[in-house]
Amino acid sequence: MEGPDPVDSMLDLMRRLPPTKVEENVNALIQICPDYADDLLGSVDQPLKVRTDRATGRDYLACDYNRDGDSYRSPWSNEYDPPLEDGTAPTPKLRKLEIAANEAFDTYRELYYEGGVSSVYLWDLEDGGFAGVVLLKKAMTPTSPDEPSGSWDSIHVFETAERGRQAHYKLTSTVMLELVTKQNNKAEETSVLGEPEKKASEQGWKSSGETTLSGSMTRQTEQDWPVHEPTSHITNTGKMIEEMEIKMRNLLQEVYFGKTRDIVYDLRSVDDLEKARRQRELQKELVGFIKR
Repeated sequence: MEGPDPVDSMLDLMRRLPPTKVEENVNALIQICPDYADDLLGSVDQPLKVRTDRATGRDYLACDYNRDGDSYRSPWSNEYDPPLEDGTAPTPKLRKLEIAANEAFDTYRELYYEGGVSSVYLWDLEDGGFAGVVLLKKAMTPTSPDEPSGSWDSIHVFETAERGRQAHYKLTSTVMLELVTKQNNKAEETSVLGEPEKKASEQGWKSSGETTLSGSMTRQTEQDWPVHEPTSHITNTGKMIEEMEIKMRNLLQEVYFGKTRDIVYDLRSVDDLEKARRQRELQKELVGFIKR
């Protein structure tokens, strides 16, 4: 009897580990099972890293889709950093579409994110179609210890198969969200006789007023759209990604944050419970009088 697949076991373990330590946990698993590094890196979504194109000076996002060995390809100059002579690159026809897609989604990023970084990478498929990934990242950096911090990472992977004047698109979207709120006060400062006061953060403790909320969500959809010219693919995938991001953002706000709020209220009420109980009893009495 064969044992469980090592990759499945590692992915099952990753689902149970804190999402804020994805990179650290992935690196630890790779050190334990180096033979499965590529399988693990291709299956686990990690927070996107921002790099700067040396040729153009523009920022781009690095992930497994533009990685070749230890180098990453920039969508702006089409060059690898560190330099790679035989790095994988799209065909001239697809590269032209990739340039147009990067400009289009750069506008989309500015409209919806008002900042951040975006990148689009395309590659050919063996069956004659092509695939791509649209990356979007926005990070909020606090200017003081009391301000909240967080990041939003969107990874939209799509496959395209042309069927005459129609194209079939399969989109897989993943959103990774991390929020950290802090509330520092003098109560967090401790001192030892004869030594200067030290804050809890300086002692390696977590601030008593710090709350971290993080996680990821993945959704899929398939649609057919007309294709009049090569740039129609940009318009079609753009509509799908825009619709998907709006749905996922609403889900995060209404379902996940709403559920978290309900759980917190169940654990600890904001109002006096005795006062709430008396109000319920009064309501029952009023209802009883009305029924009479």
